[in-house]
Amino acid sequence: MSKNAKDQPRKIGARGRARRRALEILFEAEHRKTTPLAALQRRRDFTDQTINPYTTSIVDGVITHQEQIDELLSQYAHGWTMERMLAMDKSILRLGAWELLFNTEMPDGAAVNEAVNMAREYSNDDSPVYVNGVLGRLQELKPTLFL
Repeated sequence: MSKNAKDQPRKIGARGRARRRALEILFEAEHRKTTPLAALQRRRDFTDQTINPYTTSIVDGVITHQEQIDELLSQYAHGWTMERMLAMDKSILRLGAWELLFNTEMPDGAAVNEAVNMAREYSNDDSPVYVNGVLGRLQELKPTLFL
């Protein structure tokens, strides 16, 4: 890949846009100290945004499995408690963990890569490596996890 191609923004399809909208909703909920469901409803009530069905699937999936996801993230985010994580990183990790562990239509490697790309785009310089490490560990352990 040439340097110019590498510097070009990635083209994002409908699922990618839906994933980013879900990230916005999860982050908004975390930032406002509300629930993802309330943040989703707020978007529906107060914006003209179209909420893609995949966005709703992600948000619903994270809500349904948040206790398990947060327990796993707490266990494998060495040195970081959930309270200490950046709100954006926590939102990316929750979304990525749901896609990795509970979305059977998503290949494991793609789930990790999408989360790393979101961390690269929306968080700080250290976040992509951190997100990759945590989700990579969950990917390794996935066959042994009782979900």
